Amino acid sequence: MDTPTAPTDLNATLARLRAAQQHNVPTYAQRMDDLKRLRAAFKARAEDFAAAMSADFGRRSRHESLLSDVFTVLGEIDYTRRHLRGWMRGKRALADWLFWPARTEVRYQPLGVVGIIAPWNYPVNLALMPLVAAIAAGNHVMLKPSEHTPRTAELLRKLLEDVFPADRVATVLGGPEVAAAFAALPFDHLFFTGSTAVGRKVMAAAAPNLTPVTLELGGKSPVILAPDYPIATAVDRIAAGKFLNAGQTCIAPDYVLLPKASIPAFAEEMKKYISQHYGNDVAANPDYSSIVNAGQYSRLKGYLDQAHAAGAKIVELASGDAGKRVLPPTLVLDARDDLALMQDEIFGPILPLVGVDSVDAAIDYINARPRPLALYHFDHDRTRTRRVLERTVAGGVSVNDTVMHIAQHGLPFGGVGPSGMGHYHAGEGFLAFSKAKPVLYQARISGMSLMRPPYRGVAEFILKFLTR
Repeated sequence: MDTPTAPTDLNATLARLRAAQQHNVPTYAQRMDDLKRLRAAFKARAEDFAAAMSADFGRRSRHESLLSDVFTVLGEIDYTRRHLRGWMRGKRALADWLFWPARTEVRYQPLGVVGIIAPWNYPVNLALMPLVAAIAAGNHVMLKPSEHTPRTAELLRKLLEDVFPADRVATVLGGPEVAAAFAALPFDHLFFTGSTAVGRKVMAAAAPNLTPVTLELGGKSPVILAPDYPIATAVDRIAAGKFLNAGQTCIAPDYVLLPKASIPAFAEEMKKYISQHYGNDVAANPDYSSIVNAGQYSRLKGYLDQAHAAGAKIVELASGDAGKRVLPPTLVLDARDDLALMQDEIFGPILPLVGVDSVDAAIDYINARPRPLALYHFDHDRTRTRRVLERTVAGGVSVNDTVMHIAQHGLPFGGVGPSGMGHYHAGEGFLAFSKAKPVLYQARISGMSLMRPPYRGVAEFILKFLTR
């Protein structure tokens, strides 16, 4: 394992990156070349990254790693390179009529040095996606990968050292002490992906420097299942989003609000889905991932033990393996609202089913709780769907599917309130790491020269007209 970065070295690293960025602000050509070289080097290491993530988790689906951590990053680089020239061009416009013949424009300027703190659940995607946006916007980057996926963190450091000069991108390794010192650095922008609880600490650490932050957090992302929507179709799409990475996904469906009478049929369909796609022993299926570490596994088992003790019905849909931290897909029925799994983001393969009397009752249930990162509504009634979209606030929505909105390059991704602040992905990422600088170009003759004291004659007439 590589030696962790000493917290005392962080300020010197930041100063080196900032000085280099100010001395040579990356041009369009440099940004395009950086992204091209990153893509080639990353693609060549795709299988190495899949193997490293599997080793860090104990077992992680190779196919899911290639899909969620490799394909997504390659696609983001390709989309960014296709559109970068247009994003950098900025916007020109006429000035407001009173200021004619002046003209205006908005220039997109790199902020300087961006700090990125990446999580463990998608340790490559959630490190490189914001890095791609920061590089595209012309910034230099300090990256802090998660200490919970150390092999992947080492591979990221080696990748970035091979692609970028040391004064353009720096990778910082270490645990909570390093992360705390990292968050307190005077970055020009700080990007964090992780839990709401840690997000509060990151924002507090950034506050003394007035460092702007983008926080991609989480929360309890609900599913609303309308009474007449086909249950088998809903289960297929809910399960695909829920059990990806064994539920260790920030926008995974966290619980399902559905008609009480539909719960038995939903549970039966879910059992069929698991049997068909994973088998009756998920520990024997290499496409079903382990829980990342013993602490996370213990937390999830604690949720189930508490719920069982409180009288909830626990439905294991297959067998697992505690020794390998393979927690099987599990439904929870009749869980009280005060239980931990109904209060905390689950972040694992546990899915509570909550009976409600109507879609309107589901809306009220969601609105009584913190705003989620994602919301999923299954319904063919457009009027009801419109009502859900208008009456709920969430970071993003997929209608009649789950998690798919995150894969759209043309859509912003981000939370709201407890589930985060700010957006990224493609053009939104470029904007997040740029200063939209407004510029007014005054003409040789300025109409505003008429508005000078003493305010009599024409000046007084104009003022009366403007305030009429």
